[in-house]
Parts: sequence; C-alpha cells; structure tokens
Amino acid sequence: MKLPTLFISHGAPTFAVEPGRLGPLLGKLGRALPRPRAIVVLSPHWMSRRLEVTASPRPDTVHDFGGFPRVLYTLQYPAPGALDVASEVIAQLAHSGLNATPNEHQGLDHGAWVPLMHLYPEADIPVIQLSQPASPSPLALLELGRALAPLRERGILIVASGSMTHNLYEFRLAGADEPYAQAFADWVWQRIEDGELGDLLDYRSKAPAAARAHPTDEHFLPLYFAIGAAGEDWTQATRLEGGVTYGVLSMDSFVLGARIDVDVAAPQGVPA
Repeated sequence: MKLPTLFISHGAPTFAVEPGRLGPLLGKLGRALPRPRAIVVLSPHWMSRRLEVTASPRPDTVHDFGGFPRVLYTLQYPAPGALDVASEVIAQLAHSGLNATPNEHQGLDHGAWVPLMHLYPEADIPVIQLSQPASPSPLALLELGRALAPLRERGILIVASGSMTHNLYEFRLAGADEPYAQAFADWVWQRIEDGELGDLLDYRSKAPAAARAHPTDEHFLPLYFAIGAAGEDWTQATRLEGGVTYGVLSMDSFVLGARIDVDVAAPQGVPA
C-alpha cells in the first residue's frame, strides 16, 4: 500500500465547528483512502530549532489560540500516539542525515487536530506530529518531506497542515472575498498540474499577489513538505476546492500522489 500525501488548509480555529466546503470533502477523502496505520502531521503552529517528534502515548489536544468562541476550547481530539511510529520517523530522518529528538510532552496543536477532526472524526488512528523547522526555506521543507517519503509504503499517511493563503492583517476585515486569494490558489494548482516545481519554489517572485497572500510564509511552507513526501508521484494530484473564508483565507487543499474523485469517494491509483 502506497498512500498519497496531503496538504490541508486548516484556516482559522473555527474550521473545527464551521466545516464550510472543505470539511465534507475531507470526510469523503478519509473514507476513500485505505486506512493508514498511523498519521504523521506537520503544522506551522509547532516550530522548533531542532526537529522534534511527539512521543506521548496519548498526546493532549492543545488549544493554542485566543479570542475565539468558547466551544472551541472544549473540543478534544483524543487520538492515540504511537511510540514505535515516533521511533520509525526519527530513524527515517536519521537515514537522510536529519537529527530529530522525541518530545514526550508536546501535544497536537490546532493545525494538526482541527483538520483531522474532519478527515478522521473517530480519532482512532495514531497521530505523530513532527515540528516544522524554524527559519526554514521552501527547499528545506521539500527535502524534509523527501526524507520521509518511504513511510508512504509502510501505511503511514503524511499530512502537511498549513494555509493556501494566510494574511492575518486582513483577517475578518475583508467584506466580500478578495479576488487575490482565489487567483493565488489557482496559480498554485496550475503549477502542480504542470509539474512546475521551480516556479513553486520561487513563488515569492512569480505567483500573483504572493506577498499579500503570505506576508510571512510559514503557513505556505508545509506544501513543499507534502510535495517532497509524495516523491515522483507529486503531480498525480487532486484539488479539494475549499473556497475562501473570512474573505482572505483560501481553504484549497491537495492530495498529492493520487487522483481521487471526492464526489464519489473513489480513489484512482491507490491500492485498497
């Protein structure tokens, strides 16, 4: 079984209770994919100077946000951890010359558990979180993903959680959807379809409204992690059109390594 990789736009924490267009698509996707034995997720809400991997048998649900509706702070995603998988991730990284250490205290931040609530609502698949390198580059995230690509053939689903657009200066201030958010998302998808990795790596100078879509790029960098982990299959892709929330947050997400008709939940090219 060779699983695809996922890039998921996690939007605002309210995505947990306001599924919009993307939530149901993630639910269909979770039912369509072969059941993974574990999930490895990377999110920009846990960044560290040195790579770390969660190593708790029952990671906490971290409510790492403020000023949102009270109901969000009551939500739990009680997925188990898996110490053997954490060790497997660390060993796989070491094989590529990347040192990572286990972290027994870190829980799952909202970039991890919020999208997983829609993808696997039963929370019955073990989840391991990998920290996102502080001060990274697109190429560094690409290489990090490539280091973990072999895990796809071991029944491990690699999830990169970020945001297709992420301008918090305009968050909740926009009225109607800002056209640049859709234009940026369309540009990214076209580059994936065309296999234009060079353009994607140089998105800051080539994508429309790149600086406005991402004043800082920590929420876009997980895309490169997902591309790297998909290996040579990365252009065999599916776009989950999630629409735009709060006027500026594109929720577009991608399956990389497989084409899937999410309307009928039928994967193509992924063995059952």
